[in-house]
Amino acid sequence: MIRNLAIVGATGAVGQIVLEEIQQQGLKYGNIKLLASARSAGKKVDFAGKSITVELLEPSAFDDVDVVIASTPDEVAAEFVPWAVERGAIVVDESAYFRMDPKVPLVIPEVNPHDIQKHQGIIASPNCSTTQMVVALKPLMDAAGLKRVVVSTYQAVSGAGLSAQTELVDNTKAYLGQQSPELKNFAYDIALNLIPQIGSHKEAGFTSEEMKMVYETHKILGNNQIKINATCIRVPVLIGHSESIYCETEKPLSLEQIRELFHNAPGVTLVDDLINKKYPMPRDCAHKPDVFVGRVRKDRDVETGISFWCVSDNLRKGAATNAVQIGKLLSDQALAKS
Repeated sequence: MIRNLAIVGATGAVGQIVLEEIQQQGLKYGNIKLLASARSAGKKVDFAGKSITVELLEPSAFDDVDVVIASTPDEVAAEFVPWAVERGAIVVDESAYFRMDPKVPLVIPEVNPHDIQKHQGIIASPNCSTTQMVVALKPLMDAAGLKRVVVSTYQAVSGAGLSAQTELVDNTKAYLGQQSPELKNFAYDIALNLIPQIGSHKEAGFTSEEMKMVYETHKILGNNQIKINATCIRVPVLIGHSESIYCETEKPLSLEQIRELFHNAPGVTLVDDLINKKYPMPRDCAHKPDVFVGRVRKDRDVETGISFWCVSDNLRKGAATNAVQIGKLLSDQALAKS
């Protein structure tokens, strides 16, 4: 059990889901404190039948804290995480700031739970689009190896924050009412539209979001030889990232073997019945913790080629759920201070 648990960013959209997931997953702790910026400090949050006052995020707030689960922007994480680590806490960080630090394990509990043993006070949770892809690829890789991945993502506006969801709704109403949209979160109007850029230009025409999927997947799977090509697209969906994934394994698998691997994989729900029009869709998968897989096919021309469709709630498994699962690993394996 975690003796003293702190949640940073508790009043934010993902922080609120973290609190839900703590209860749903049964994360055991003795005491809990909620931390946030000066703007939110002093607010009351109802949790586990109690009204908890949000405390100011400052160095002394981490005194005697054992585990921190944090949902903050990168620049906030860069400042406060060292405060917590210096005071002996283990930080489960959902920001991108520490993900590629070689001293920081990047963990998905269904994929590389053993890597938490390598932590030096910080454990990073991956990018949402990377997380669902790697959870789905893991059973295939374990059974037959993995050589190549080509992925196209169709990412919900919630990946850009709560204000982006509001913008989608408002601009859709404006578009239908033949009024001018207001652009705040995106370079173009997202209403009834697709924007084929997420993140900034990174290298050779790829965006930062696309390269995150490459580098993070290599780190999580411990294999830099896997060839990965990603295209990331913002779509007018409120919650839930969708991905069209093509991969090539080292050894061939039959369609029956592939379906059985998905069916038995931890954290994966197989929804695959094309005849009856059953497949994962973001609206159906929202507010659920699993990674949903459907439209499973073998390549008609490449013996080791596999295509499938993958959907997951980016605020849950892509963020809050994964972070709380890491916290549960720490609790279950007694790595937190007793």
